[in-house]
Amino acid sequence: MSLHELSQSPAVSAIESSGSTHDASSFDQTDYRQLENGRKRTLALVGSTISQLPIWGFAMNYGVFQEFYSSNWTLQGNREVTGIIGTTSNGVMYLSMPFLFALFTRRWARWRRTAALCGSALACTSFLLSSFSTQVWHLVATQGIMSALGCALIYSPTTLSLGEWFNTSNRAVAYGVVLSCKNIVGSACPFLLRFLLDQYGFRITLRIWTAIVAGTSIIAVLMIPTHPTSISLNPHRTRSIPWDFLKYRTFYIYATAIIFQSCGYGIPQTYLNTYAHEVTLLSQNSATLLLTLFNVPGILASTCFGYLSDKKRFSLSASTITFISAASSALSAFLLWGLTSKGDMALLVLFSITFGFFAGGYSATWGGVINELEGEAAQRNEAIDSGMVYGLLNGARGIGYVSGGLASVPLLKIGITSSLGVFAYGTSYGPLIIFTGLSSILGGWSLAWKCSAFLRIAWQ
Repeated sequence: MSLHELSQSPAVSAIESSGSTHDASSFDQTDYRQLENGRKRTLALVGSTISQLPIWGFAMNYGVFQEFYSSNWTLQGNREVTGIIGTTSNGVMYLSMPFLFALFTRRWARWRRTAALCGSALACTSFLLSSFSTQVWHLVATQGIMSALGCALIYSPTTLSLGEWFNTSNRAVAYGVVLSCKNIVGSACPFLLRFLLDQYGFRITLRIWTAIVAGTSIIAVLMIPTHPTSISLNPHRTRSIPWDFLKYRTFYIYATAIIFQSCGYGIPQTYLNTYAHEVTLLSQNSATLLLTLFNVPGILASTCFGYLSDKKRFSLSASTITFISAASSALSAFLLWGLTSKGDMALLVLFSITFGFFAGGYSATWGGVINELEGEAAQRNEAIDSGMVYGLLNGARGIGYVSGGLASVPLLKIGITSSLGVFAYGTSYGPLIIFTGLSSILGGWSLAWKCSAFLRIAWQ
């Protein structure tokens, strides 16, 4: 049989047709999987952005409640104790994250959605109970602790799922987008909460907030799909979490820097409203505007610092980026907030914008920190769990928040009894301003450590 006749035979034609059909089917299945994965990544990103409202809406804007409590005190107990509620709420959330990340990274990964829904129920219950408070310790227990645990239960599983869907590329950018939405929440909620407090008081406001938390958190949790790797894990044969990174000096350098930075970051969030109203004699609306301006720049800053941390166009180390954030924040506290005087709204506005931008973008650098730790692990041929690292970094931030909140009350008392100079430094908030600036600059000490290590190597 000639080659021409062989090529025209029915058997050969059937084989070629079958092969082309199989190739087309393979391409179709690959395209479908890529489209489906893209759709699920989008859902994970959108769901994570929506979840920022119930998670951070109260904690980031507690300053509005703090100012309201100061002007409309009706509860039993020491009014000054309310100053620790905001930082305690943030601190409890961040401190619980390492434990929750450890649980939901491996063994309880398949229960992430259930846990997040339970967190939503706990947060709603705590805000509802808070509306019936009669003593100050009721507020601390419900707003500072219970609601924080509920919000952390929402945050940890959803953040782990987001990290799994973006584990191959654009992880720092994804974190930056979510953190930007967190700052959108911090920008929009102050006026909403101020309006509700003025119209209905704090009890009805908390009940309305309960409904908002319930609706948005449930929608967000149900929207985020569970990653296939989490479903496939056998609960009886899960791999242990690799803890080799705890031997890396780099991890402790960055964790310590995060603790320092967080000590000062929570101070303006809690006291800026009260300072503007009591010291500079601004109206309540102007004071609320400052808190909004504090959070608005973080929308851009989180994406900006996340983009820089990915090192796609600018080859900047994580230590350099964190130093830029920390040093600029410190200068803003010392030169802008510290130099304000009675009726001086311009400097307070400038402080809110600059400090909000540079300090608000600090946590977006963590993607670069994780990338640096992953590179160090690869050099040592060791495994590393990025989700667990991220959880521990959040735990370090929790230590900073709690420490800063506990330090704020005695610092205010020092400011009342002694003057540290002129302008804002001479008011009762002077020690708080100095504390904010010093802790902020120490948040960038990782660059100094790396430079000193480089000089020691060069000298040798």
